[in-house]
Amino acid sequence: MDSEETPYLLPDGDRVWVIRTSTAAGLLPQMLDRFRANQPEPLIFGDSGQPEAVVIPFDLWRRLDALATDEEGFDATYAVVRERLANPGRSIPIEEVAEELGLNLDEPVPDSDLPKPQ
Repeated sequence: MDSEETPYLLPDGDRVWVIRTSTAAGLLPQMLDRFRANQPEPLIFGDSGQPEAVVIPFDLWRRLDALATDEEGFDATYAVVRERLANPGRSIPIEEVAEELGLNLDEPVPDSDLPKPQ
Protein backbone atom coordinates (compact mmCIF):
# COMPACT_ATOMS: atom_id res chain seq x y z
CA MET A 1 0.00 0.00 0.00
CA ASP A 2 1.28 3.47 -0.91
CA SER A 3 1.96 5.97 1.84
CA GLU A 4 -0.61 8.74 2.32
CA GLU A 5 2.23 11.30 2.22
CA THR A 6 5.33 11.34 0.04
CA PRO A 7 8.29 13.73 0.29
CA TYR A 8 9.06 15.56 -2.96
CA LEU A 9 12.33 17.39 -3.53
CA LEU A 10 11.98 20.74 -5.32
CA PRO A 11 14.68 22.01 -7.74
CA ASP A 12 15.84 24.58 -5.17
CA GLY A 13 16.48 21.82 -2.61
CA ASP A 14 13.38 22.45 -0.50
CA ARG A 15 11.15 19.52 0.29
CA VAL A 16 7.36 19.45 0.27
CA TRP A 17 5.01 16.69 1.34
CA VAL A 18 2.59 15.46 -1.30
CA ILE A 19 -0.70 13.98 -0.06
CA ARG A 20 -2.47 11.35 -2.14
CA THR A 21 -5.44 12.79 -4.01
CA SER A 22 -7.90 10.41 -2.38
CA THR A 23 -6.64 11.47 1.06
CA ALA A 24 -6.65 15.17 0.19
CA ALA A 25 -10.37 15.05 -0.62
CA GLY A 26 -11.14 13.98 2.93
CA LEU A 27 -8.90 16.71 4.38
CA LEU A 28 -10.72 19.63 2.74
CA PRO A 29 -13.01 20.38 5.73
CA GLN A 30 -9.95 20.43 8.03
CA MET A 31 -8.10 22.72 5.62
CA LEU A 32 -11.00 25.17 5.67
CA ASP A 33 -10.93 25.17 9.47
CA ARG A 34 -7.17 25.84 9.42
CA PHE A 35 -7.54 28.71 6.94
CA ARG A 36 -10.27 30.23 9.11
CA ALA A 37 -7.88 29.98 12.07
CA ASN A 38 -5.30 31.97 10.05
CA GLN A 39 -3.06 28.95 9.42
CA PRO A 40 -2.47 29.31 5.67
CA GLU A 41 -0.07 26.42 5.09
CA PRO A 42 -1.07 24.88 1.73
CA LEU A 43 -2.27 21.36 1.04
CA ILE A 44 -0.19 19.88 -1.79
CA PHE A 45 -1.58 16.79 -3.42
CA GLY A 46 -1.20 14.52 -6.41
CA ASP A 47 -0.77 10.92 -7.44
CA SER A 48 2.41 8.82 -7.49
CA GLY A 49 4.13 11.26 -5.11
CA GLN A 50 4.13 14.02 -7.73
CA PRO A 51 2.74 17.44 -6.76
CA GLU A 52 -0.12 18.29 -9.12
CA ALA A 53 -2.30 20.77 -7.25
CA VAL A 54 -2.35 23.01 -4.19
CA VAL A 55 -5.16 24.19 -1.92
CA ILE A 56 -4.49 27.67 -0.54
CA PRO A 57 -6.63 30.35 1.14
CA PHE A 58 -8.79 32.34 -1.26
CA ASP A 59 -7.29 35.71 -0.23
CA LEU A 60 -3.80 34.40 -0.97
CA TRP A 61 -4.95 33.15 -4.36
CA ARG A 62 -6.41 36.60 -5.15
CA ARG A 63 -3.11 38.30 -4.27
CA LEU A 64 -1.12 35.81 -6.35
CA ASP A 65 -3.53 36.17 -9.26
CA ALA A 66 -3.22 39.95 -9.12
CA LEU A 67 0.57 39.73 -9.11
CA ALA A 68 0.58 37.26 -12.00
CA THR A 69 -1.63 39.44 -14.19
CA ASP A 70 -0.07 42.78 -13.29
CA GLU A 71 3.02 42.90 -15.50
CA GLU A 72 4.43 46.09 -14.05
CA GLY A 73 3.49 45.31 -10.46
CA PHE A 74 1.74 48.65 -10.09
CA ASP A 75 -1.71 47.43 -9.11
CA ALA A 76 -0.41 45.09 -6.41
CA THR A 77 1.99 47.69 -5.04
CA TYR A 78 -0.73 50.33 -5.03
CA ALA A 79 -3.09 47.98 -3.17
CA VAL A 80 -0.48 47.31 -0.46
CA VAL A 81 0.25 51.02 -0.04
CA ARG A 82 -3.45 51.90 0.02
CA GLU A 83 -4.09 49.27 2.72
CA ARG A 84 -1.15 50.49 4.80
CA LEU A 85 -2.31 54.11 4.62
CA ALA A 86 -5.85 53.15 5.58
CA ASN A 87 -4.67 51.07 8.54
CA PRO A 88 -1.63 52.79 10.02
CA GLY A 89 0.17 50.69 12.55
CA ARG A 90 3.66 50.06 13.70
CA SER A 91 6.60 51.32 11.69
CA ILE A 92 7.80 48.68 9.23
CA PRO A 93 11.46 48.41 8.20
CA ILE A 94 12.05 49.23 4.54
CA GLU A 95 13.53 45.76 4.00
CA GLU A 96 10.23 44.13 5.00
CA VAL A 97 8.25 46.46 2.74
CA ALA A 98 10.59 45.75 -0.17
CA GLU A 99 10.29 42.00 0.38
CA GLU A 100 6.49 42.19 0.51
CA LEU A 101 6.42 44.16 -2.73
CA GLY A 102 8.95 41.87 -4.39
CA LEU A 103 11.59 44.59 -4.71
CA ASN A 104 15.35 44.12 -4.52
CA LEU A 105 16.90 47.09 -2.71
CA ASP A 106 20.33 46.23 -4.12
CA GLU A 107 19.13 46.36 -7.72
CA PRO A 108 19.76 49.65 -9.56
CA VAL A 109 16.67 51.60 -10.51
CA PRO A 110 16.42 51.82 -14.33
CA ASP A 111 15.85 55.20 -15.95
CA SER A 112 16.22 56.90 -12.60
CA ASP A 113 16.74 60.63 -12.24
CA LEU A 114 18.87 59.93 -9.19
CA PRO A 115 22.53 60.87 -9.50
CA LYS A 116 24.88 57.96 -10.15
CA PRO A 117 27.13 56.97 -7.22
CA GLN A 118 30.68 58.21 -7.56
